[in-house]
Amino acid sequence: MRSIWKGSISFGLVNVPVKVYSATESHDVSLHQVHEKDGGRIRYQRKCEVCGKVVAYEDITKAYDDGTNTVVLTEDELKSLPAENNHEIDVVEFVPADQIDPIRLDKAYYLEPDARALKPYTLLRRALEETDRSAVVQFALRQKSRLAVLRVKDKALVLQTMLWDDEVREADFDVLDEVPRISQKERDMASQLVDSLAGDFDASQFTDDYQEQLRTLVEAKLEQGDALDTAATFGESEEEGEKAEVIDLMDALQRSVDKSKKKKSSSSSTSSKSSKSAPKKKARKGA
Repeated sequence: MRSIWKGSISFGLVNVPVKVYSATESHDVSLHQVHEKDGGRIRYQRKCEVCGKVVAYEDITKAYDDGTNTVVLTEDELKSLPAENNHEIDVVEFVPADQIDPIRLDKAYYLEPDARALKPYTLLRRALEETDRSAVVQFALRQKSRLAVLRVKDKALVLQTMLWDDEVREADFDVLDEVPRISQKERDMASQLVDSLAGDFDASQFTDDYQEQLRTLVEAKLEQGDALDTAATFGESEEEGEKAEVIDLMDALQRSVDKSKKKKSSSSSTSSKSSKSAPKKKARKGA
């Protein structure tokens, strides 16, 4: 991994130099826009609306426009902002971990300590673990002030940026003001459904179906060209018709519970057959 930023965690009088790395990456299939008729690549040009010329990226700067006036800001002027030159991740407060609403969480970064700062880094990590708290921090990155949270993942500290308060919308829907009557039987059935699907989260058990199917589509198109038959490639979905038939809530819950039980039973049966078919080791004489 390559670090994207260097700075230091500052809490109290303790200073921990760190390198910042992106904690996530995308493996999506990359698609381009092309002319459908001949497959030619569509490219966009940065054209100035005043002189009409195509402008090179290095000649582009930023500006503020209030509708009447345009204020052009050079790269040097933007870099002169005090916040841009501050490389401290300043701990503002330590809060209970469950007070951080997941809806506020945004981009995640790993923090690697300088070798000489391993002790205070480890001390901070353990303090967060033992108190079950997260550190709310502020710092500047890529011409923007950030609010973030410091939390623990395995042996590392993770810096996860958060949305500002005015960036989170309220779920202001009039329909939610009405409280529908839910019978005890419906509540019991819903609980059964929850129990039938209960488990421990393991991210490795989930795959991005869309990306896998997209790769299949690309490979099939490479092989078959315009003669591609998508129905033969993917088959036809049966679930849509099944879902459309369900109207009654109790009926839908009951079908869901039955389907979940059937799926678990099938999975357990397959696992059992697999273990039975495995070759048995012969017992050694004299054992």
